[in-house]
Amino acid sequence: MAKSRQANRELTEVLNQLWHLDSNRLKPGTDYRISLQGKAGYVAPGSNSAKDLASTPLFTYVNEEKLKNIKTYAHFISLLDNYEMSTGVSETVTSEELQENWLFIDAIMETEVMKCAHKYLVKKGQSPADPGKFKRQLYDMWFRLYHRDRSGGQDSCGFEHVFVGETKHGQEIMGLHNWVQFYLQEKHGHVDYKGYKARDNKNTPDEDDHVLNLQFSWKGLVKPVGSSFIGISPEFEVALFTIIFLMSSEKMTSVVVKVDKYMLELVVYRHGSSIGTSYPKLLSSNNRDL
Repeated sequence: MAKSRQANRELTEVLNQLWHLDSNRLKPGTDYRISLQGKAGYVAPGSNSAKDLASTPLFTYVNEEKLKNIKTYAHFISLLDNYEMSTGVSETVTSEELQENWLFIDAIMETEVMKCAHKYLVKKGQSPADPGKFKRQLYDMWFRLYHRDRSGGQDSCGFEHVFVGETKHGQEIMGLHNWVQFYLQEKHGHVDYKGYKARDNKNTPDEDDHVLNLQFSWKGLVKPVGSSFIGISPEFEVALFTIIFLMSSEKMTSVVVKVDKYMLELVVYRHGSSIGTSYPKLLSSNNRDL
């Protein structure tokens, strides 16, 4: 897959189709408001102290009624509660949780975004045409538990890593690239937003940008820079990373695409037939080089 800064034409086309179909994307300034505040500084590798250049939270308002009333968000939020934060702690999956995993997959499969992604993957010979079999493929990719930490039991799955976030040996934040989880963790006082990341002062992001580079701490650990989609629906993120994952058999895939006005590098790590991790890296927005 593309390693250069040149956008992959075919994937750019399909991901923009998904973007236009994402009717559950929230509107900045209306459905939610963010406050970017200061530009975050350098954090040395392994350090857990970061100068706080944002005295107030990133999210100043989110329409929680909307999150409760849109089926995919509601099921997504119920899943966030189901995972242990620390890898190395074996997950126990109750029958209720198992059902919630499937309810989420059922809900996203009703959206135009996932239907379009499914159609594309069938056309490319990567997914079964039968919706039930495709749901099973999604389940195995996102929810099947595996060993991430060699010392423990089955302690991780793709969904947990990408959307919930985990800590590695209590020293490093892994995952936590999702804005809904970021907002909820911030609201509960677990996340402290430190400021946005940008190369120089000319590249200040806007508060209506749907992709941002952020610095934050979570339960005392610092993430020096993490890219995150903001306001995007859960089905869009699942569709996007499912496509990148299934279109490559490499252990690590990195592809450059231009979605809407954002030049992104999408990175996906494979853990057997499951997603190890996946995240966006914002390269530039509206031709502003970050």
